[in-house]
Amino acid sequence: MQIIGLCRFSYPAEGGFQVEHDSIEARTAYLYAPARMEERLRHFECICLPGLKAQSDGEFTFLILVGEAMPAIYLERLRALIADFPQARIVARPPGPHRQVCQEVINAARDMSQPCLEFRHDDDDAVAVNFIEDLRAAALDISALRARHRLVALDWNRGYVARPDAEGLCAEPCMTPFWGVAQAVAVAPGVRQSIMNFGHQKLIQFMPTLSFTDSPMYLRGHNDHNDSRQKKHVKPVDLPRLDAEGEAEIKRRFAVDCDHIRRVFA
Repeated sequence: MQIIGLCRFSYPAEGGFQVEHDSIEARTAYLYAPARMEERLRHFECICLPGLKAQSDGEFTFLILVGEAMPAIYLERLRALIADFPQARIVARPPGPHRQVCQEVINAARDMSQPCLEFRHDDDDAVAVNFIEDLRAAALDISALRARHRLVALDWNRGYVARPDAEGLCAEPCMTPFWGVAQAVAVAPGVRQSIMNFGHQKLIQFMPTLSFTDSPMYLRGHNDHNDSRQKKHVKPVDLPRLDAEGEAEIKRRFAVDCDHIRRVFA
């Protein structure tokens, strides 16, 4: 079964952000501010990519949606980071309606005559190295359910919230359903709606959903430039620093190397 992931890497969409801007120009300036882009690239390198590159099932496509106006210096760094990741492909688009553009990008990569598993992925989050393998197995397990429904959601609700810095990684376990990471939608052949047509917390309102809670499947990034953290009422989360045993467990599950984090964030 075809599996497609979509990552919006500082794409200046119309809508799709919790923080509002007066114009696309203002949004573009905010997204491509040097301090913000440096942080996004560090998180992408240290948190997002390692687990995807180390998947036990490598049969998937990972689309990285960027704006056509992304400065060349950042686009080249992005290309360098995925040079050893053949499943990844950068897709550049001009500003447009968020859900429509994301749907078009996913469907352009699909074989529309076949069923598809789609997942969304932020540039500062990680999934366990067995995510694709478990997603494919779960989709096969619910073949009868998928045959009766155009869309079926699958959500792994156990993981960690984490914050990298120059000293390593602060993290703690959590269980949060429909958080948007380690989540997928099984889409029937010919159906043009995609996972990006729905808010990740609202999937349960529109389709049958299944939750899995047997093991940690995600590492949810926590940092100063999270879109959800730009509002004044959002309070910081105090996370404990991992010890050597905790760092080893994170590396085993997510291929996230705290020594690598210390080098990049130093």
